[in-house]
Amino acid sequence: MRWAWVVGAVVVMAIGLILLLLLTQSTNNREMYERNYARLFAVNVVVAGVLLAVITWMAIRLWIRLRRGKFGSRLLVKLATIFALVGLMPGLLIYVVSYQFVSRSIESWFDVKVETALDSGVNLGRATLDILANNLADKARNASGQLSGVPDAAAGLTLEHIRDQLDVSDVMLWSASGQLIASVGESRFLLNPERPSPQQLRNVRTQRAVAAIEGLDDVAPTLGTEPPVAHIKALALVSSKGVGLLAEPRFLQVVQSLPAPLVANAMAVQTANREYQERALARTGLKRMYIGTLTLSLFLAVFGAVLLAVLLGNQLARPLLLLADGVRQVAGGDLTPKAVWQGRDELGGLTRSFADMTQQLSDARSAVDQSMAQVSAARSNLQTILDNLTSGVIVLDAAGTIQSSNPGATRILRVPLAALEGKPLADVDGMGDFAQGVHAQFSAFLSEQIHHGLDHWQQSFELNATQSPFSQDAITLVARGAELPGRNRLLVFDDISEIVSAQRAQAWGEVARRLAHEIKNPLTPIQLSAERLEMKLLSKLGEPEQALLKKSVKTIVDQVDAMKRLVNEFRDYARLPAADLKPLDLNLLVQDVLQLYEHDTATVHVVAQLEGGCPMILGDAEQLRQVIHNLLQNAQDATEAARKPGLVPSSVILRTQWAAATQRVRLVVLDHGTGFPEHILKRAFEPYVTTKSRGTGLGLAVVKKIADEHGARIDLSNRIVNGVVEGAQVSLSFAIHLKVAT
Repeated sequence: MRWAWVVGAVVVMAIGLILLLLLTQSTNNREMYERNYARLFAVNVVVAGVLLAVITWMAIRLWIRLRRGKFGSRLLVKLATIFALVGLMPGLLIYVVSYQFVSRSIESWFDVKVETALDSGVNLGRATLDILANNLADKARNASGQLSGVPDAAAGLTLEHIRDQLDVSDVMLWSASGQLIASVGESRFLLNPERPSPQQLRNVRTQRAVAAIEGLDDVAPTLGTEPPVAHIKALALVSSKGVGLLAEPRFLQVVQSLPAPLVANAMAVQTANREYQERALARTGLKRMYIGTLTLSLFLAVFGAVLLAVLLGNQLARPLLLLADGVRQVAGGDLTPKAVWQGRDELGGLTRSFADMTQQLSDARSAVDQSMAQVSAARSNLQTILDNLTSGVIVLDAAGTIQSSNPGATRILRVPLAALEGKPLADVDGMGDFAQGVHAQFSAFLSEQIHHGLDHWQQSFELNATQSPFSQDAITLVARGAELPGRNRLLVFDDISEIVSAQRAQAWGEVARRLAHEIKNPLTPIQLSAERLEMKLLSKLGEPEQALLKKSVKTIVDQVDAMKRLVNEFRDYARLPAADLKPLDLNLLVQDVLQLYEHDTATVHVVAQLEGGCPMILGDAEQLRQVIHNLLQNAQDATEAARKPGLVPSSVILRTQWAAATQRVRLVVLDHGTGFPEHILKRAFEPYVTTKSRGTGLGLAVVKKIADEHGARIDLSNRIVNGVVEGAQVSLSFAIHLKVAT
């Protein structure tokens, strides 16, 4: 079937081309057209009938496919209709316009005004050329006077002057016998220039000057060829002065080329006039020839357009339907390999490209799935790293708004940053000064980055307890900042409060060591000297003076004892030995220490709340004993100081706890005092910070130092009940002995 269609289409196209060729040749040859008109019409009718039959058969097939609802039938009908209209409508429009033009305009071609205009154009051209010729003849006659009396040998220079003066192409001087005496211009390169005829020489003798136009009688040029070269030749008699009656006359010939546009226009007018006269004789045959040619061409064009519309529509629809089916599958998520239209045209290439695209989409989807898995894994790893960083990480935008944060930032700042994302850091309670300082550091960093090439900034900040309602401790931070893509800002910070506290403790230890060394030496001589003075002078003084002496000596001795105790505490703090960590039962140690606090005369009692089953810890018994004593004494003093007159003071509670979740043993001491003021609470573990009037401020500092030696975490806070401070609480958390734990 395919080969039958191909052969039929080739035969129809061949017949159509032959008919078009015959019509074209007949149009150019009116006699041939009139002779073969009947044959051409008959062949055209046969071809049109065959085309009409084929078109009818294909239309019926399309209608049947459309009734059966076959996929692509509507598209095929639509394409066939579009191609048919594209070929039919312009053909009909051109035919109507051409028919009107031929039937009505041919008569107007032969209007009297056209003929008159052509005659006037011819006459105008002739008059213009005659005027040019006469003007050149007058100029030649006037110029011939310059050769009068000039010998033949010197005539060349004068001829050159005349050529420049008249702006002509050639100037020649002829003798009466027709011999060339001299010439300038293009003619001097000719071996045998054209001589003036005897008739022209006789006319010059009688008229003094004559002119003639040559070159316009040649055959009219065809379209696309150069027009013939035309020129004006003027011949003038040269008078001979002082030579005598027998002197031979000479003739001046001037040649001037006519402008090419003028020649072309003149030839065109002549040609048009001649063709007009020929066409005017056969206007009826011309009109019938054109109308017949248009009608035959219309038949072929219309039927050929409809047939080609159906064929081309089918050829376009089949690969498009294949492509549409593939698109439908891809839209449904099916990226399996697609069928390809086996053709070398663009539609075949389109189906191949679509198949390649589908394969690339399948590969790309696999690559995207793999990349997404890698990105998800990388994001999970990054999130795990951020979540487990001890440093705090906050991402801010240019306006200081929190974009994201890690748990380390929440832990260090003690602010729920995860719930505050999307809010400015400056609007977080207690973070105003910190946010302002960070913004100032970023502003200075960005302004200096261009000039100094910095990649980050670093600065320390002090967050006081009053700035954060979530924290009761002062926080010392060291923060680093850098710029991220998209104008975001990265803020990384660490809590160095313990480092600062350790540095302060180390500094105070050095101070204590030096003070102990400087103060201890003179204390014993002072005490001995005071006692010796009392012994020597007491018997020599009266009663009142003895009392004053005893009182003064006692004061000196008491103050020296106080100074000795202070020096001993300084020495103990400065020279605290390294902890000898061994497995230790904390409950047994507490019970041993509490035996010293069971006196019935004690104002403030100590109540033990020991949790059984606490595992062994690693600790130094002597140092931990000192820690318990210091904490209990501080708790008793605080509770005694807060006792109301006439009331029995509350007891101090000493508690041990086992936290299985964190695998740590906790020691807690609670009192019922007035608590710590805010300015003391922030620096309670620093040396010489105390609330007692006679305290040295080294008790909690020693406790903190021993806790650091044991790797224990120590916390100090006020106990607040219903918004009222009811005492303080100190807790130490110890790591358990691993062997016991296992």
